[in-house]
Amino acid sequence: MKYIAISAYLYWARGLFLVYFLALAGCTLPGTVGMPVVVYDFGPGAVTPSLTSHRPDLPPLELSSPQASVALNSLAVQYRLAYADAQALKPYALARWSMPPTQLIGQRLREQLSRRRAVVSPGEIVRSQSARQAAAAQARPAPLLNLRLDLEEFSQLFEAPDQSSGLLRLRATIMLRSAVGESLLAQRSFVVQQPALSADARGGVHALTAAADQALQQIELWLGEVETISTLKNSLSLPSAIFQPAKPVGHLFCCQRQPPVAETAPTR
Repeated sequence: MKYIAISAYLYWARGLFLVYFLALAGCTLPGTVGMPVVVYDFGPGAVTPSLTSHRPDLPPLELSSPQASVALNSLAVQYRLAYADAQALKPYALARWSMPPTQLIGQRLREQLSRRRAVVSPGEIVRSQSARQAAAAQARPAPLLNLRLDLEEFSQLFEAPDQSSGLLRLRATIMLRSAVGESLLAQRSFVVQQPALSADARGGVHALTAAADQALQQIELWLGEVETISTLKNSLSLPSAIFQPAKPVGHLFCCQRQPPVAETAPTR
């Protein structure tokens, strides 16, 4: 009898361990058997030609692949329970992204920026001069803007069991790359939160897609502002040989000019 009791206990313990393992792995449990996994993306994008005119005066933009942590680089649609444990990032068992969110965001940003300018990947534009040759010839090759994104948060945040929103947080960095190196031009963080229409994976996906679109629009506007300021600074950096040092005249500054040569009266 004692042997039979021990065998039954071991059998029950194995069954309990199996159920616990399947739950941790996100596998289907009774109640979800036979339900298909739904694969989501950001939608088909533009289905008609864009009416926005392409501006040939805008220089090409180098767009690096967005980066993220290992947890955000998976295919899982993730959520947080802010009312229970906001530090726990949990995946939906029956919902997946078609590709990691970083790739979805990079694809949508490239599509949006390409409507007005040429967008290239790092390494597509190869400069003909080496750094030593450019320094020796005192050449000033046209710099190239490089845009980098770091995705820090991309999840459905539940403030209550029936109330949630899509939360996106990322950091954008604009670098100025030239033949002699690169320098930091600007950096900014973007935080966007969009309400979810339903407290499930479908509602979270739609909210996260809306948050991504809003963030990318803000990034495009910010990029234009940074380019305008950078162009203005470059246009004001005139060669020193054009003007002589200015002298103060009241509250104004003007360029120094040589006084006219006075005519001398003929001697008698």
